[in-house]
Amino acid sequence: MMNRRQFVLASAASVGALGSGLSVRAQELPAGYPADYKAVVEKARSEGAVSIYTSTDDVQGRPIVEAFQKAFPGIRVDYNDLGTNGAYNRIISEAAARQVGSDIVWTSAMDLQMVLVQKGLAEAYKSPEAGRLPGWGNFSDTLYGTTVEPVGILYNKAQLASFKLPKTRPELLAFMRDNKDALKGKLATFDPEKSGSGFLFFSNDAKTMPDTFDLVRAFGATEGKTYGSSGAMREKIVSGEHWLAFNIIASYAIEWAAKNPALGYILTSDHTAAFSRVANISKGAPHPNAARVFLDFLLANSGQSALASVGAPSIRTDVTSGLNLTKLTEMAGGNLKPIPITTALLEATEPKNRADFFRRWKEALRG
Repeated sequence: MMNRRQFVLASAASVGALGSGLSVRAQELPAGYPADYKAVVEKARSEGAVSIYTSTDDVQGRPIVEAFQKAFPGIRVDYNDLGTNGAYNRIISEAAARQVGSDIVWTSAMDLQMVLVQKGLAEAYKSPEAGRLPGWGNFSDTLYGTTVEPVGILYNKAQLASFKLPKTRPELLAFMRDNKDALKGKLATFDPEKSGSGFLFFSNDAKTMPDTFDLVRAFGATEGKTYGSSGAMREKIVSGEHWLAFNIIASYAIEWAAKNPALGYILTSDHTAAFSRVANISKGAPHPNAARVFLDFLLANSGQSALASVGAPSIRTDVTSGLNLTKLTEMAGGNLKPIPITTALLEATEPKNRADFFRRWKEALRG
């Protein structure tokens, strides 16, 4: 994942065909949109821009931006890839300085964005698309899920050709324990202290799966390495320096394996956690109408299709391009377990709970 990258796309010259998705012309709006929505769009155009703070990299972010600008020419998109922790920290610092720079916050750190909601830094807005999302994907019409992405395994096929591949969490634990010497320095996972996504994945595992710290202990016994991004792990797997990475963003892994025959991926069939890239409108957004229009587009069929086409699976079931919630559930053997967008996300972020998690993590890693 690319950090601290910004790209700004100029407005498209004409409106593209968007099928049943959200479009600039009021008469083409899907059912459920208010009759005065065209006025919101005109106000958004007069604002002239929308600022996005995100952890979604350029590869997955650019198609949604380009699709948006075909639908809404005249609204510039300032797209800032800051990473999960970077986006959160900037929101906090700008709010403290009373200089809000973001209109939309869109990251995979579900827990950190729930903290923003708790702190009063997110604006409530009932999107006309809200009713098309699963119940767990919308918190109080303030924080919305935009994708459903499994947490899984990426591996190097050649390096593991002589091993029995783990298909479940207990098999993954046994794989690490039984092959401890052969796997010395060959395993990888997220560093939860450096990655907001990594912390979300492991803290969710610790709450829902009793074998979590056994897994971390077995990983530590192999002298496994931790990283701040999925992309860094991919490079190590491709090169053969590492053979397997677990608790990786599997929507990336699925795409990488499709493009590189040397790579394989696994969704553990007994339990596959899934997270969502969540989006909210910033409190005091400098371009509030443009923020509403962008959020609606992000949740609409057309925006969801743009995301799914580049490997960010749709949270909706009616998107036919790429993967969607239904297809991923099937791929996970019916055991896809999305993390709900609720205040329960705040539990792991409480200072005492966070400190306790890292104490247990470090103890397990040291064995």
